[in-house]
Amino acid sequence: MQDTFAKLEEASDGRGERDTISIAFVREALVVPRQRGIDVARVLQRSSISPDLLHSAQARVPVAQYALLWQHLTRELKDEFFGMDIRAMKPGSFAMLCLAVLGTRTLGEALQRALRYLRLSLDGIEGRLAREDRYCHITLGDAACGLPRGVRPPPARAFAYGTYLLVVHGLACWLVGRRIPLVSVQFRCGEPDFSPEWRIMFSPRLEFSARETRAFFKSFYLDLPVIRDEADLKPFLRQAPANLLVKYRGWQTWSALIRRRLRTLDPASWPTFDEIAAEFHLSSSTLRRRLDDEGLSYRVILDDLRRDLAISLLSRTDATIQSIAFDLGFTESSAFHRAFKKWTGVSPGNYRVG
Repeated sequence: MQDTFAKLEEASDGRGERDTISIAFVREALVVPRQRGIDVARVLQRSSISPDLLHSAQARVPVAQYALLWQHLTRELKDEFFGMDIRAMKPGSFAMLCLAVLGTRTLGEALQRALRYLRLSLDGIEGRLAREDRYCHITLGDAACGLPRGVRPPPARAFAYGTYLLVVHGLACWLVGRRIPLVSVQFRCGEPDFSPEWRIMFSPRLEFSARETRAFFKSFYLDLPVIRDEADLKPFLRQAPANLLVKYRGWQTWSALIRRRLRTLDPASWPTFDEIAAEFHLSSSTLRRRLDDEGLSYRVILDDLRRDLAISLLSRTDATIQSIAFDLGFTESSAFHRAFKKWTGVSPGNYRVG
């Protein structure tokens, strides 16, 4: 067991290799590149993502590989926004955005400056910050470029709104050194098939086909001091965009706390539900009720963690499928194959690239 996970740690550079993301985000990222005739098979190969995974709605990829895909597509498109805006967000724009907000005193000042910068960089989406008593919100307006006066443009792609919010929210969290919980998020577009992922990334409270696209959070966060300087920027940019995807997700949920605890243990030593409840000084019924509130169970957490560990080991190490199965607590390879296909819709071998 230790040898296999040691290989994973050697491959890791701290960017969330053991976290995974839905294959739907890969498909969304490839929409414009396909339209422009880019060889997406080559880009996927360079990102260590098997094209076979695109055909399974359940498949997931390590966050680090999705980050690589983002970087490769940026070079191909010469655009850090996946080609989704009227104007390209030129490579290096995000780094300049980060530099632009350093030196501000509070998060409120930093967000105002960041949104102003993005209004200069993009033409299709215009972000605005408004403060109203206890809550504030960032509204993403759709620019009426070339349309007759009074005609409202159609909503942007769901993926465009989500990517914009991911960048702004991730940057904001980094600037103050803590997660800023989003109370709720409204989207002007219809609900995409990857909305469950957004409930983890942004907020459990999502609304679709709303009048406006808005992200709400408590106003007092705007008064928090910006604690970052240029010395902090280089390591932050070196880990982007993977750190935006995982570092400031909802890590204070009970499911996340349990997941972090389990990741410190060998799967063969994972505690029973009663034991994990006792570790958190809770009764089993109380912990079960709190997980129910998050729409999860201990069994689902165990399965999801085994799935993510398996995907990372298959993608990031040369360990055999048989040894991975054993290390994850399966007594037979056939049982691991069946479980893996149930989790992802594909066989373990589909995650081997090249």
